[in-house]
Amino acid sequence: MLEGGQLCKELCRYGEDFDGFVRSLTRRPSVMMETFARSTVGLEPTSMYAVSCRQLPVWSGSVELLCEDLKDALSRRMACVVLAGREEKNAQVLAEDLQKQGIPALYAPAPEKPIKGQVLVMVGGVSAGAEFPECDTVFITHGRVAVRRHKRRLNKQAGSEIHSLSELTPGDYVVHAAHGIGLYNGIRQLDVQGVVKDYLQLQYDKGDTLYVPVTQLDLVSKYIGTKDDVKVKLHRLGGQEWQKTKTRVRSAVKDIAKELIQLYSSRMASPGFAFDPDGEWQYDFERHFEHEETEDQLRCIDEIKSDMERAVPMDRLLCGDVGFGKTEVALRAAFKCVSQSKQCVLLVPTTILAFQHYNTIVKRFEGFPVTVEMLSRFRTPKQQEKIIKDMADGRIDILVGTHRMLSKDIHFRDLGLFIVDEEQRFGVAQKERIKELAPNVDVLTLSATPIPRTLNMAMSGIRDMSIIEEAPQDRRPVQTYVLEHDNGLIADAIRREMRRGGQVYYIHNRVETIERVAAGLQMRIPEARIAFAHGKMSEDEMAEIWRQVIDHEVDVLVCTTIIETGVDVPNVNTLIIENADRFGLSQLHQLRGRVGRSSRRAFAYLTFVRGKVLTDVAAKRLEAIREFTEFGAGFKIAMRDMEIRGAGNLLGAQQHGHMEAVGYDLYLRLLADAVGEAKGAPRPREAECLIDLPVSAHIPESYIAANSQRLDVYRRIADIRTEEDSFDVYDELIDRFGEPPAAVQGLIDVALLRNMAANHGIYEVKQSGETLLLYQRTLDLDLGSRLSAALPGRVMISAGSKPYLAVKGKAGLSSLDVLREAMQAAEKGE
Repeated sequence: MLEGGQLCKELCRYGEDFDGFVRSLTRRPSVMMETFARSTVGLEPTSMYAVSCRQLPVWSGSVELLCEDLKDALSRRMACVVLAGREEKNAQVLAEDLQKQGIPALYAPAPEKPIKGQVLVMVGGVSAGAEFPECDTVFITHGRVAVRRHKRRLNKQAGSEIHSLSELTPGDYVVHAAHGIGLYNGIRQLDVQGVVKDYLQLQYDKGDTLYVPVTQLDLVSKYIGTKDDVKVKLHRLGGQEWQKTKTRVRSAVKDIAKELIQLYSSRMASPGFAFDPDGEWQYDFERHFEHEETEDQLRCIDEIKSDMERAVPMDRLLCGDVGFGKTEVALRAAFKCVSQSKQCVLLVPTTILAFQHYNTIVKRFEGFPVTVEMLSRFRTPKQQEKIIKDMADGRIDILVGTHRMLSKDIHFRDLGLFIVDEEQRFGVAQKERIKELAPNVDVLTLSATPIPRTLNMAMSGIRDMSIIEEAPQDRRPVQTYVLEHDNGLIADAIRREMRRGGQVYYIHNRVETIERVAAGLQMRIPEARIAFAHGKMSEDEMAEIWRQVIDHEVDVLVCTTIIETGVDVPNVNTLIIENADRFGLSQLHQLRGRVGRSSRRAFAYLTFVRGKVLTDVAAKRLEAIREFTEFGAGFKIAMRDMEIRGAGNLLGAQQHGHMEAVGYDLYLRLLADAVGEAKGAPRPREAECLIDLPVSAHIPESYIAANSQRLDVYRRIADIRTEEDSFDVYDELIDRFGEPPAAVQGLIDVALLRNMAANHGIYEVKQSGETLLLYQRTLDLDLGSRLSAALPGRVMISAGSKPYLAVKGKAGLSSLDVLREAMQAAEKGE
């Protein structure tokens, strides 16, 4: 059937046959390389060359070893070429490092030919190095080479990451800014007067139905309020109840905004240390980072440095998923601090994490005159006493430690930066102590799943927040399964991981029975090397267990949640959790983040007791952790945690009722407006402009098939505010889905013109015959005169009970072209 062209007509040939291959070779210059000289039927070479070559091992990354190889080759007057990997930055840094070692090295992006007695450092790599004695040339290549990824930075609307509607399913509660709480019933495609458009169908009280044009998606948000499955009261369309509720909540948030500003104004008013701009040492430190920074990392680094250079104490939250590079961002801030003779403190919740960070910092700061110490139970009382004294005397630059650093006997000589890792693990008392220790000091908080109060502060504009959403290169999401506990299935999962040379974490969170569980696994999988670990072990026992895990002397580590913030072991890529229904959502996310920290696919099995009926909250948590497997899910998980256990309050229980009345999302927007108003900023305009024109504006399923993706794109389009935004969205669509059809282009045009119209106080645009009607609540005569001057004889002003400006059409122009013409005239006239 394949040969006859009946099946897979276009795919019946996967490549050339040998005769066709030979014919294609004879039509162009060709070189065939063979290890041994031999004849090939059908190929008659015109000439033959014998090239002697010796394969060299790949370069591991050690500059000292590379220098030895290069000195040997240079002593024989050979030309040397070093391929430094995929990054241009790495090649430049390597050339400089070789020069410092006395090697005649040059960074050469595209050299014409090798030069005898000279080392040329280039970007790229091959599978192995080679020496060509007859050509007096040596090629040395880095061992880790990958294709360089060209990334395009996308401009996002501020806050767009917290308003995603892609998780909406029919039956979810939503909030419309103008009409209140309703039920989402899906996307409906309606044909109105021969024009097809997409609408969100929302159901309200008494059977009322509202069709929201997708161009107004920015007015709709998912409702997050009550923590139980209590039936939420729907509003009536056209009723006054919603407007009264919004007015009441707006008044309440003004009071809370004043309290919030008073809380932080004292800190903002207190003088802080303004760090100098980056110097040569800072550039040198950053260039020696062995990986390529993501765009999000670079943006967050710039935001933090900008804060540090201000004379106001920094208070910034750095939110990024586990393994997304928050530590490197924090270390660059730490280097900026210590390079200007200030001390830096890194506070972590566990001894294991302190040990990991200490080793990371020592390795990262190697070669720089920076003294790093650790204060935890891994240090003896005598060592701790000396560390505390050295810190007070200024002999320590960076101190990593656990809660021990919050003791009353801790003092600093000149503290410049306080970094708190895994903020959600610290209680109120510890956070108050941090404020005492660092009243006028820059504070940087790191968190993968920020707790609701922190989220409230960050998203209400009181506290600054930086978000890392971009995953590192070559990382894959963790494949997550939620299932009843089955010994046979668990044994298969462990054996599968062992067959590919990996290791397994098995979470059993009861110290009393953990040894028995490990023994049971050993009986079922006798070939596995199994160890167990828990928090009640001594420091020496724990350190030895981690050494065995890191050195791959253990295949399966049965442990409690001590790994939640533990040592990074990239070779562990299967996670099994017993009784996962007993864990919190953020904790499950943190545990899952312990695997999948390499390019290898990782698996997580969240199990619960066979036959057990889960509580609603436990079921929601497990469903959420399975649902949010993509990178950057930590932020969404924090939001879902609020949805499951309630939004809580900011300063008191009185605010909780207001949140439930309008939903968390709208409450936050009202609070942000109130905070801005209290700061003296103008109240932002709500773009509630409805454009009802005979323009085909929708996303066909043939262009984007997945409903969740279409909702995301609709949201992106609805967030368009400027012409530059529209270009960005258009480019993004081409990158992801190909050339957009006319209906999608119409959607983008409508979104841009809608915002331009709203800026001029127009709340509705309709077409009557050949004329456009631009409705305004208060007639703007100045706008009318500008339009009349730009479009003579085509503008009429109606000052009736429903005032509007009328713009006549023009031959050859569509209604959208006429609106664009009017809006451009309005913009130019200002």
